[in-house]
Amino acid sequence: MQSGWTSWLQGDPLMQAVALLLLAMSLSSWFVIFWKTALLARSARRVPRAIAAFWAAPSAAAAAQAAAAADPDGPAAALAASCLGLARDPGHAWQAHADRVRRQLRDSLDDASRRLHAGHVLLASVGSTAPFVGLFGTVWGIEHALLAMAASRQLGIAQVAAPVGATLVMTAAGLAVAIPAVLAYNALGKRARALDSQLEGFALDLQHLLGAAGEQPAQR
Repeated sequence: MQSGWTSWLQGDPLMQAVALLLLAMSLSSWFVIFWKTALLARSARRVPRAIAAFWAAPSAAAAAQAAAAADPDGPAAALAASCLGLARDPGHAWQAHADRVRRQLRDSLDDASRRLHAGHVLLASVGSTAPFVGLFGTVWGIEHALLAMAASRQLGIAQVAAPVGATLVMTAAGLAVAIPAVLAYNALGKRARALDSQLEGFALDLQHLLGAAGEQPAQR
């Protein structure tokens, strides 16, 4: 540990910048991992509960309140609130009402999907770029180590092994940053897509429910 810290202190500014960049990428990815794991776990519990509470309620107003109580500020509650607002204002023409239903439910789904997938782009970016950042630091460090040894004209196993070994740590650091980000991206993405599927099914059921309510005035 002491030799690695000394090597970092004695490195040129570019090597230090690469090390700090890898550290920043690691901290940001782990923040997203912990945050999204908690958020998706909470949503996985609340979304099915909110959907079940919605359909068990005796009226539209009570259904929206039940969904909001089961999933406060969650995506299922937002869809239920949209349904309540559309049910109270069906519009004058059924076609206009149907278009509004589709548009508002789609907007609510898009907003929910953005919340569920927030941070995944960062994980994908870290996972795809961190190994190359570490490799760049290794190549840069080896080049400068070899140039320094050539200038000193002291070539030998002992003189080559220490600086080259220290720069190879950058490649290992890049992989250590990238692997958790890639694994988390795949795992969290799978959980977010499962929730997307549940919410899409709920939105489709709401659209059918509002469609049946919107057609009633036209049949009189």
